[in-house]
Amino acid sequence: MFGLGPMEMMIVGVIAVLLFGNKLPEVGRSLGRSLVEFKKGMGSIQDEISSASSGNSSSRTASTSKYNDIDDRDEATAPKFDPPASEPQDNKDSTATA
Repeated sequence: MFGLGPMEMMIVGVIAVLLFGNKLPEVGRSLGRSLVEFKKGMGSIQDEISSASSGNSSSRTASTSKYNDIDDRDEATAPKFDPPASEPQDNKDSTATA
């Protein structure tokens, strides 16, 4: 496994116990769940790619029209700046000298 010998595996195990202590089973479970979710995601991506590459021309036109609908939408614009209704007032009373 990764080219590690028994001694290196023991060192990694001791370091893991020192770092995680009582939470080691919980960390292992969450790591396993994350790995399963990653594999599911990769599988769905592979299925999508294989179905797209083996699909017929009617499925290609449907996917093309979906992208054209997205392209026809208006682009988001920045909010419009509204200038203040009146000029700012000078407060000569509150000016401080250094």
